[in-house]
Amino acid sequence: MNEEPRKRAQRSGPSDDARDRALLERIRGGDRAAFRELYVNYYYPLLRFIYRITGQLESAQEGVNDVMLVVWQSAAAFEGKSRVATWMLGIAYRKALKLRQQSKRWWERFKGEEGRDCDELLPAADEHTSRDLQDLIEKGMRGLTAKQRAVVELTYFYGYSYEEIAAIVDCPVNTVKTRMFHARARLKSLLPALAKEDSAQ
Repeated sequence: MNEEPRKRAQRSGPSDDARDRALLERIRGGDRAAFRELYVNYYYPLLRFIYRITGQLESAQEGVNDVMLVVWQSAAAFEGKSRVATWMLGIAYRKALKLRQQSKRWWERFKGEEGRDCDELLPAADEHTSRDLQDLIEKGMRGLTAKQRAVVELTYFYGYSYEEIAAIVDCPVNTVKTRMFHARARLKSLLPALAKEDSAQ
């Protein structure tokens, strides 16, 4: 797999925000080339994030397109109070929750298919993380609620602070901390049992 998409899963740095703001300014003027560049830069990070919440690759792909449509149509609504990435992930979070709700019945019926054909499309969490550990974490994440998954993903895979996550998911910082507390507790109880199941197979 091309390494470039994997790199895009990492959190954008300050210099990238300046680039993103410049692209967004051009998008406001209807610049399609700038929109394509922003789309390419954020496709994989958005896909991974939305997939974590929805549990479905097809929904995640649809979600990315929904997010980018909002960006195209509402670029002028960006007030510059946060990073462009934070603004876009906030849109993605709301879209992902909506998609998950809409497809809940389908997801429950076909949840055995969750994750199928995603490995080559979703970036690896860390090149130093073993495949077995990645699989274990994936299984553990499925045991969390969608809102807990979002907090864990944004903290550990994107490197956002609780304050930034609060802005993305539009809730108080204490709520983010509470979700993380419960997510950690849940993972602490789930992972040992899942590891035993894997070793027994």
